[in-house]
Amino acid sequence: MKENTKKHLDRLMERYPSLNACRDDIERAFELIAADLASGGKILVCGNGGSAADAQHIVGELMKGFLKSRPLPDDVKRSIEDADGERGRYIASKLQGALPAIALVGQDAFFTAFANDVDASLVFAQQVYALGNKYDVLIGISTSGNSANVIDALYVAKAVGVDTVGLTGRSGGKMDGICDITIKVPANDTPDVQEFHMPVYHTLCAMLEEELI
Repeated sequence: MKENTKKHLDRLMERYPSLNACRDDIERAFELIAADLASGGKILVCGNGGSAADAQHIVGELMKGFLKSRPLPDDVKRSIEDADGERGRYIASKLQGALPAIALVGQDAFFTAFANDVDASLVFAQQVYALGNKYDVLIGISTSGNSANVIDALYVAKAVGVDTVGLTGRSGGKMDGICDITIKVPANDTPDVQEFHMPVYHTLCAMLEEELI
């Protein structure tokens, strides 16, 4: 881990001292996700309700500049510029480096079709089966750790060789026995757990950006 990467984690602990209880798991989750991305993998994220919004928030921070501007590599810029002169130069100047991530909560046409034709509880599991590959990682978010559709997705991820990270509350719930790494924030009530989840995943996004971009 780069020194600047570690500073993001240190800052999180300074601002939220109670998160020291799960510091090791946050660091382990970062290392797992960073290794998968460096190997050509991508991140899949799922959750329900507020956690669905968190899933989309995470993807938003990864797919574009978060704390850094992320200019494209020179060779990529040249290829885009060569493709279409003036417009290519504009595109190359605006695009940003990205960490590939997909929120499994935003596929409305698929959701309604699968829910109507098959089983609404398996919409995350079906997407993991369709999209998941070696070196990918699934981040499952559940404040209780017991969300059935998230757990089903985690089981499928394990079956197809996708790494798994859980983001939960203090008990970890059923997810704690399924995920490769479970980050259990020190809270029990849903709003309190969600308030901890945001600074945790913001820090993970900042660390991944610092390390890989």
